[in-house]
Amino acid sequence: MQQSKPAAPTNFFNQEMADAYDRRNSALAPISDNLHFLLRLVLADLPADARVLCVGVGTGAEILSLAKAYPGWSFVGIDPSEEMLAVGRHRLEQAGVLQRCELLQGYVQDAPRDGFDAVVSLLVAHFIKREDRPAFYAAIHDRLKPGGRFASAEISGDLDAPQFPEMLEDWKQVQVLMGATPESLAKLGGMMRDVLGVLTPTETEGLWKAAGFRKPIPFFQAFMIRGWHAVRT
Repeated sequence: MQQSKPAAPTNFFNQEMADAYDRRNSALAPISDNLHFLLRLVLADLPADARVLCVGVGTGAEILSLAKAYPGWSFVGIDPSEEMLAVGRHRLEQAGVLQRCELLQGYVQDAPRDGFDAVVSLLVAHFIKREDRPAFYAAIHDRLKPGGRFASAEISGDLDAPQFPEMLEDWKQVQVLMGATPESLAKLGGMMRDVLGVLTPTETEGLWKAAGFRKPIPFFQAFMIRGWHAVRT
């Protein structure tokens, strides 16, 4: 069944944002390095010639990490922002791995249905509106081989939990490292409620199961960033 395409906020990633993306995130290298390290471990049992789809590939950070560790793997990266893809294409070419990659502009529903060994989506799902999230996960499921693995990390938390104000203060420390202003920090809670599609871990895990994945396995957490992996049934 054809899934509707989510209204992803591509305006978040214009040329200025794309050019500054890696620079802004460099302060979070300890977090991203750990996430990529654990991602490599949860995907370690894939075939030596695995084909991996990276949804919301951005500037190609996960491809760079996986390609270095697994020289026999090939990749399809898809992202709605042509500006982000241009930066990613340049980085992949500089690293000497572009020949193992195909980069496409679009959404997961535009990706090939060739039966991937794995689908990876890092820090993307919270940009998908709540009502579009089931279709997002279903489209990922449909592009995996039976037994293929899905790995994802997203901002996740219960925004109505008693401890959320303290969680938000922790999250603000991350935003400060990325150059947040006092004005943007004051709006952060509202953005998480009204702009981003932040779900609780229980909601996310339930949607994975409904889409046809086995029980999601948590493998990463850094403040409000949580990661899971699961196998397609």
